[in-house]
Amino acid sequence: MAHDNRSLVRTTETSLDVVEVLLDNDSATVDELRAELDLTSSTIYRHLATLRDRGYVLKDGDSYRLSLKFLTVGGFLRRKIPGYSMIKTEVDNIAEVTGERAQFIVREAGDRVYLYTETGENPVQTGARTGSRGPIYSSAAGKAIMANLPPKQRDDLLDALQLRKTGPNTITDRDELRENLAEIRDRGYALNFEESTSGVHAIGAVVEVGSELIGALSVSGPATRLKRSRLEDELVDPVRAASNELELHIEHTTSSTVDRVY
Repeated sequence: MAHDNRSLVRTTETSLDVVEVLLDNDSATVDELRAELDLTSSTIYRHLATLRDRGYVLKDGDSYRLSLKFLTVGGFLRRKIPGYSMIKTEVDNIAEVTGERAQFIVREAGDRVYLYTETGENPVQTGARTGSRGPIYSSAAGKAIMANLPPKQRDDLLDALQLRKTGPNTITDRDELRENLAEIRDRGYALNFEESTSGVHAIGAVVEVGSELIGALSVSGPATRLKRSRLEDELVDPVRAASNELELHIEHTTSSTVDRVY
């Protein structure tokens, strides 16, 4: 979502900049933060002191690092996803059955967020891990979600996205992506041929209960192992069966209205 720059609070922005540098570098000294952010030492100290006081940053000698309070926040949010315990079970099962990496993602605005991942015997190392983010339009699970959004939401999202390459075959033409999403809706699953990551293929299917879109389940692996023939001949049924089982479980165990995740 676009923001009017006049509505942004610079102090908050700076604190978040500090957090992101610590996240990217595991830890950092004041001097390292100053060089990275082009801020004075006194400014860095003030933001670190506030973050430490609230329990979000820890100090080890001269270095600072993020605390597990972020895990507390993330864990709470993850438990808010309908059927999370069953999602974890299904991802574990399909990773074991296929021997590949399996994951469940949800959408936040134009991003895909990895809610949970598990690896089988022969996983590909893609850097995708719980909490990782990426453009929603360049993954199998992300495209499955986009394809099944209500038409108005899908069109608005397509118009808002800045399509850029994240892999050799990322679809960056808006009309081509729109056609691809229509195909996904018709066949009930999405394919990814090196669109998100070089050398990686994937298949994904959406999970939705009634009109509520929860997320999508996918399996990914090396392009040399997950050729189109294997994806469509061997993996379509397991992936769709797992997504259908999740839908039934959530439908029958969620008594209150399912929360959308956007």
